[in-house]
Amino acid sequence: MKLRYSPTSPYVRKVMVCAHEIGLADDIDILPTAVWDPASDIGNDNPLGKVPALLTEGDERLYDSPVICEYLDSLHEGIKLFPPEGRARWHALKLQALGDGILDAAVLRLLESKRPLGERSNGWIERQKALIDRGLDWLEGEAERLGQQATIGTITIGAMLGYIDFRLGDDDWRQSRPALADWYEIFAARGAMRATEPRDPV
Repeated sequence: MKLRYSPTSPYVRKVMVCAHEIGLADDIDILPTAVWDPASDIGNDNPLGKVPALLTEGDERLYDSPVICEYLDSLHEGIKLFPPEGRARWHALKLQALGDGILDAAVLRLLESKRPLGERSNGWIERQKALIDRGLDWLEGEAERLGQQATIGTITIGAMLGYIDFRLGDDDWRQSRPALADWYEIFAARGAMRATEPRDPV
């Protein structure tokens, strides 16, 4: 398998954390991809021009991290990251949706903050910040229910918090959310999380 990859993408990190957790990381060849480069051919593998995109051994192109993660989860016989049924499944999927939504807002906020001052919308930045804060506040109230088992839900929340630390570190989200901070400190120490810490390209 081949993965179109950026070391700073939290969505790529989700995929790689999943791959490490289920023992498939060594089966994936990394293809570094600069999606903002006009000469990039990422559109051949994902018409939306985004990473991650996975080229399967059957030469199928899969894109969007929830799809890729579920595909990888179908390739092993161990404990599934996507619980197969019942309340555990819906809880994990709900956490994934929340984590992805907060990530979307964080990425939009970061991109808007990099626009020239005359084109930047502070109102849009504040809207995304409010969405992030509301999501994190909800997670603070649910921190005791998150648990330390790796599911697609907890992996997404972990990748999301790591991205906020990486790109929006001045927010100091931990100060008013001690339960979530305690949960993340333990979850972030997992081998799969440490192996996929985001970094700027050299």
